[in-house]
Amino acid sequence: MSSKRSKYERRIRSAKLKARSELGDSPHSWYSCKYADNFNLSLSTVHDCCPRIDACKVAYEEFVAEYEHPYQPVVIHNAQTDWKAGENWTLKLLDKKYHNERFKCGEDDKGCPVKLKMKYFIRYMKENEDDSPLYIFDANYGEASATYLFGLLLIAFKAWFVMGPPRSGTGIHIDPLGTSAWNALVRGYKRWCLFPPRTPKELVKPKPSDGGKNRNEAISWFVYVYPRTQASDWPTEYAPLEILQCPGETVFVPGGWWHVVLNLTNTIAVTQNFCRWLAALRINRPDLAKIADNINLSEHFPDVPSSSSSSCSSSSSRSSSYCSTCTSTNQSPEKMRQSNTSGLHSVSRSPTPKRRR
Repeated sequence: MSSKRSKYERRIRSAKLKARSELGDSPHSWYSCKYADNFNLSLSTVHDCCPRIDACKVAYEEFVAEYEHPYQPVVIHNAQTDWKAGENWTLKLLDKKYHNERFKCGEDDKGCPVKLKMKYFIRYMKENEDDSPLYIFDANYGEASATYLFGLLLIAFKAWFVMGPPRSGTGIHIDPLGTSAWNALVRGYKRWCLFPPRTPKELVKPKPSDGGKNRNEAISWFVYVYPRTQASDWPTEYAPLEILQCPGETVFVPGGWWHVVLNLTNTIAVTQNFCRWLAALRINRPDLAKIADNINLSEHFPDVPSSSSSSCSSSSSRSSSYCSTCTSTNQSPEKMRQSNTSGLHSVSRSPTPKRRR
C-alpha cells in the first residue's frame, strides 16, 4: 500500500512541476495561500443574474436573433436531456473505464502536454488541498476510444472533455478570433463572472500585486479582483454578469466577452468554441479562411490563460488549439439536446482555437 502511495505521489509531484514550474519543487508552494481552508466555495456566494432559456421551447431562429447575433450570454436548460453522459460521467465509472488511460492536465514550459492516468487524477481530486489544482482539459479524450465518453455528439462539434476539483478553473480571458463558446456542465457547480466586450482590460485583469505566482489563476481573481467589482465606485456599465452553473445547464458565451470560471465542487463538463463568421469567410475569401484554419491561437493571443488550472471555458491548450468551424450556428439549443452525448464521440477536428473551462 505504501509503495502504491509513493508511486501516486511521485506522479502527482512530477505533473505539478511540469505544469507549473514557477512554483518550484516544494509541495508547500501549491497550498501556501491555504485557499482550501479560507476560501468560501458556498453556492450562496454567487449572485446569479444571467437570463435562462429552455432548449425545448426556443427555436433556432429565436436563439440566433435574441442571443447569438446581439452577443448576449445565456444559460440554457434542457440541452442535455438526451445525453447519456448524465449516467456515464461519474468518478466511479470513469475510473473503472479509463483507470490507466492518461489525460491532459496541463502543459510544460515548452507547450508539451502534461498527462496523468485517470486513477491518479481522481485520487488527486479527492485528496488535494492545493490553492489552484490541476485540471483535465483534453480534446483527445485520453488515449482510448472516445465512443464511451461522447457517444453520438453532433459531427460538427469539436469538443473538449473537462474535469476538475474545487478551486480549479480558468483565469479571466476573452476567447480568441471572435469565437463564441458553449460549456455543458454534466456534474458539479461552476461559478462564472462575465464582462461586456467594451470593458477595459486594466479593470478586469489582476494587478501585478494580486496573488503572487497565482496571479492569473481563477481563484486569485475571485480573491483580489471580484471584490473591486462589487465596490461602489465600479462603473455600472461594466457590472459583472454572474452565473451559478448547475448540473445539466449549458452556458453560451458570445465572442468578445471577458469571462472567468471557478469550480465550486468536483465538476465534469464538455466545452467547445465555434466560429460563426468562418462560413462567410470560406465563401468570400477562401484564401483567408485557409489561414484562419491553421492559426495556432495560443501563439498569438497571450491574454488566454495557460496555467495548469485554467481552461478556457472553451478554449484549448497552447500546443493543440482547435475551434469548431461551423458553417452557421447549427448548434442551437434544440440540436444540442438531440446530440445524445454518452460521453464524447470522436469528432472530425479542424485546426483553430484554444483552451480550458
